[in-house]
Amino acid sequence: VLKVLYFAWLRQRVGVAEETVDLPDDVTTVGTMLAWLRGRSDAHATALADLSVVRVAVNQDYARDGDPVANHDEVALFPPVTGG
Repeated sequence: VLKVLYFAWLRQRVGVAEETVDLPDDVTTVGTMLAWLRGRSDAHATALADLSVVRVAVNQDYARDGDPVANHDEVALFPPVTGG
């Protein structure tokens, strides 16, 4: 089971703070996971429409599209963090 955490406006658009999902066998990277999540509902599609404003962490480490993801992982989706 994959645990997905949504933060800030992503949480508002998806409608939940977290969810657990079973990834299909062909979803093995961050990029394929994001594409699969977009297809889960209209709310997911809206929240993940512009991936340039979505950051991903897998097991609390920043991740890129080609990085692996599996059912035992924890994924966090959040907007870019700025600060000074």
